[in-house]
Amino acid sequence: MQNQTLPLILTFGVSDPVGALGVQADLAAFAANGCHGLSVVAGILVADSAKVENLHEVDSDWMADQARVLLEDMPVAAFKVGAVANVLQLAAIAEIVSDYPDAPLILDPFLTALPDSGLADEEMLSAIRSILAPQTTVLMLSQSELGRMAETWREAANDGSLLEDVAELTNAGCQYVLVTGTRDETGTCSNTLFDADGVVAKVEWQHLPGPFVGAGNTYSAAFTALMAHGMDAPQALFAAQDYTNGALEHAQRFGMGKFIPNKFYRA
Repeated sequence: MQNQTLPLILTFGVSDPVGALGVQADLAAFAANGCHGLSVVAGILVADSAKVENLHEVDSDWMADQARVLLEDMPVAAFKVGAVANVLQLAAIAEIVSDYPDAPLILDPFLTALPDSGLADEEMLSAIRSILAPQTTVLMLSQSELGRMAETWREAANDGSLLEDVAELTNAGCQYVLVTGTRDETGTCSNTLFDADGVVAKVEWQHLPGPFVGAGNTYSAAFTALMAHGMDAPQALFAAQDYTNGALEHAQRFGMGKFIPNKFYRA
């Protein structure tokens, strides 16, 4: 018998019956990267490998109780926050993580498999920006997701630039913004890490045909696990991309829908 030696990560997100998304996918990626995952369920998906049909919300008090009981029992090396169901849940999470300012917080709030990805709800976007992003170590989002969020603070006639939108978040307290999946004219994709001074690091990768479900979830979970081990964000950027590329290259198709990243391809 041993006391806990693996870093512990507490993840907030949805429960996916397929295991491609949300907390189930997080737990697998954490384990594959040498961490033990603790999970707090914010909603239950009705889904198969092709699509998400529905999301049933968990009461925000019940969700918070899950986290408080765990955190009173064991030390956590990092937090990950994925897609949650409503603003009350976001507020509860923000209150909880504020008690643990030394643990890195990775925020990956948009789940593209959901019908609107959460991007249609302006109240949610504003809450992410105002109450959770200021406490965040790394906020992960695509350029289109960043643009949609920026609409909550831009003047109507001002489109803004990527750097201006990133600066709005870093000036508010977010330590890093990681913009994922930008593509140049040659088809090369890149993930770019920004801080308050601009570009910190950039990793390029070749787009794989897929179709995949859970690729972004795999990346953010691996990134969180690496930071839980003590890596800084620029190091984790490259190591998480390497792991995710391998998981996608070894992806499996379990049903009639999309390919699911193989989190344990290194085993």
